[in-house]
This record gives sequence, structure tokens and C-alpha cells, in this order.
Amino acid sequence: MKRIDDRFKKLKEKGEKALVGFVTACDPDYDTSLALIKEMCEAGLDVLELGIPFSDPTADGPVIQRSSERALKNGATVRRILKLVEAIRGFTDIPVILFSYTNPLLAFGYEAFAQSAARAGADGVLVVDMPPEESDALNRALEAQALSLIRLMAPTTDGQRAPMVAGAASGFLYLISMVGVTGSGGLDAGAVEALYDRVKALSPVPVCVGFGISTPDDVGAIARFADGVVIGSAFERLIETNLDNPELPTLIGDQTRAYKARTR
Repeated sequence: MKRIDDRFKKLKEKGEKALVGFVTACDPDYDTSLALIKEMCEAGLDVLELGIPFSDPTADGPVIQRSSERALKNGATVRRILKLVEAIRGFTDIPVILFSYTNPLLAFGYEAFAQSAARAGADGVLVVDMPPEESDALNRALEAQALSLIRLMAPTTDGQRAPMVAGAASGFLYLISMVGVTGSGGLDAGAVEALYDRVKALSPVPVCVGFGISTPDDVGAIARFADGVVIGSAFERLIETNLDNPELPTLIGDQTRAYKARTR
């Protein structure tokens, strides 16, 4: 939790916005995944969202669904992903958020997962299919290990529920920019800004915007007002189209730099 708070504080002091990058852990395999993440960190990534692959993902579009399939096929498990977090801690101190679904965490056990994640060096957890009303048990387990539970706010969250969601936020609040799945097109920065302003007024923590952001111009448009920009499908699309390319680490580093340049 402290790493998250410190990162956003330092970015604010520098007049920068956070670049939050998502990749599926162990996609396409453990060693390649570690090499790609190292390149992203060296290229200026501010926060890493590390996806725990699951056979029935919610909210994720086809690109990230296929990334989960590749990772699972190549032996990804929660324990192996926590080993990956330990390895990541060998070269970076940026915040690491474990992006998951409810089922893998239930199978592992909330308390055991929270303890293992903290030991590995994670800073928070985001569970895309867990409503706040059902999160008390997981939240208690994470709080006991000083881990943040990253909350999500959707465009469809009504005015009565939004204060409850925002008030429970820690680390940062993930604002979904549009109705749809990850990788959707049609980003309307003006509409997102109006949504952001309403959510920001309620949030005690930084607000980062994700979904539908794929180009450096998209990043620049959202970073103009938001505390951070979340990109996932664009990174995974690059991975998917370069699975046999030995230059993939260099390509993902270049892509990260291009995005980060638009957050300043």
C-alpha cells in the first residue's frame, strides 16, 4: 500500500500522471513474461497490473481472453504467478497489483492468498467480478497484510452507490471509461472527463481511467485530466502478434515509452 501511495505522490510532485500497464502473468510463458515486464519497467511503467489468468474471465475482451488461454496452457498457476512477483521485485520497486477474478482467490483461500501475495511483494489486488457488497472477507484479509483492494467504478454505477464504492477505495480507484469489454473502441475523452469529474469529487484516492485506451493520443487525451491511465489490451495485442518475434521485449519497451511520454 505504501508503494502505491508513494508512487502517486512522487508523480504529482513531478507533474506527471501514472502509466498503469496490464499484462497477463506467464503469457506466453514464465520466462518471456518476466523479460517483457522488465522491459516495461525500464521504459517508465509506473504501476504494473499483473493478470491472474482464468478460464472464464469477466469484462475482458477477446485479446485478453486469448492471453489467459496461452498462459494457462503453459502452466500458469496462482503459486507460479506469486513466484513471478518475487522475481519482479528483484529489479523494480514499482507497485504491483494482482488482477484477478473471484474463483482463483476462493480456491486458494483469502487469508492464505493475502499472506502469500504480501510475502511475494505485491501491493494490491483488483477483483473484477467481486461487488463491494461481497468483498468484506477478502478486504479484511488484505488489510491485515497492508494490501490495497483496488475498487472499480463503472459508468453505470448510480448516484446512490457511487459514494459507497469510492469511500471504500484504497490505493487508487479504477474508473471504467465505457460500457463494454477491454479492448473496445470508440473512446470519447469528453464524456470520460465528465464522468471522471463526478467520480473524482467522491474519491479519497487517485483515480485512474481504463478501457478503450490504445494509442499514445488516447493516453494524452485522458492524462490531461485523470490521475492515471490504464492500458491492457494494447500491450496484449502486441504480444499476441509477435509471439515468435525475438524482438518482442524491445517492441514492448518502445510501446511503453511512447505511452509514458504522453503522461508528462
